Amino acid sequence: MSRTNFEELLEAGVHFGHLKRKWNPAMAPYIFMERNGIHIIDLEKTATKIEEAASAMKHIARSGKKILFVATKKQAKEIVAEKVKQVNMPYVTERWPGGMLTNFPTIRKAVKKMSSIDKMAVDGTFSNLSKREKLQVTRQRAKLEKNLGSIADLTRLPSALFVVDVSKEHIAVREARRLGIPVFAMVDTNSDPSNIDFPIPANDDASKSISLIIEILCKAIEEGLNERKLEKDKEPGMKDKKIIRKELETKAIPSAIIEAIVEEEEEAEPDDEIVTDEFEEEIISDEVEEELNEEVEDDEELKN
Repeated sequence: MSRTNFEELLEAGVHFGHLKRKWNPAMAPYIFMERNGIHIIDLEKTATKIEEAASAMKHIARSGKKILFVATKKQAKEIVAEKVKQVNMPYVTERWPGGMLTNFPTIRKAVKKMSSIDKMAVDGTFSNLSKREKLQVTRQRAKLEKNLGSIADLTRLPSALFVVDVSKEHIAVREARRLGIPVFAMVDTNSDPSNIDFPIPANDDASKSISLIIEILCKAIEEGLNERKLEKDKEPGMKDKKIIRKELETKAIPSAIIEAIVEEEEEAEPDDEIVTDEFEEEIISDEVEEELNEEVEDDEELKN
């Protein structure tokens, strides 16, 4: 069964593109016609691309990986925050922090700083600060929560990136392309779909259009998560597998079969893989290290 249809897309205004003079020639294959100086998007191709993107996202969610949603434009902020939060995926609706993907370990340190401030409130350190210092720490915590609170659970680089407006989020797209992370995106008639792995030709300015497509993709992600949960419930625990393997070794079973079971165990990856120190050292630049040192010194001054 198709995830959407022509009438549903038409009602949401997905077909409205930009003015003809603002068009990007790379979008020509997805444009149906021009009316009153405005390009009309081919909704049949949009429905096909939505189906492809939804299937790919379902597969990613089923494998236990994360998809990062990026939508900093006014029309999409609340929609993405509301719908993506329901499927427990990370999202960015405030300003995109430069280097969030290419300098991911530094972002993780900023996220950890939030938890360290929370610990100060629990262990009593916060109560020993002066009124001015408390105000500074509280403001810092609020700023970090606003910009990075939605990615607090993102412990490793995302397996995919979804962008609402390619032109507005060009920095995020560039970072993802540099790291080889597949990009899903809504592309309007003024955008370039050539750098997008899964382009969805659609109106990226209307809230109804954005809401419909985000809802379809979130449903696909939810399906993938549910299937993953069912598979985990059916599979025996890790301890049971080890016991079975030991029992196999004592019986007259070909070694090739036992080796295959062992390889399957070793290839299994945890859901939350932490970025290694080796990767961190390669990415963090000297300038970032200096900034971190300055922040540590400031924290020490506050405590003293």
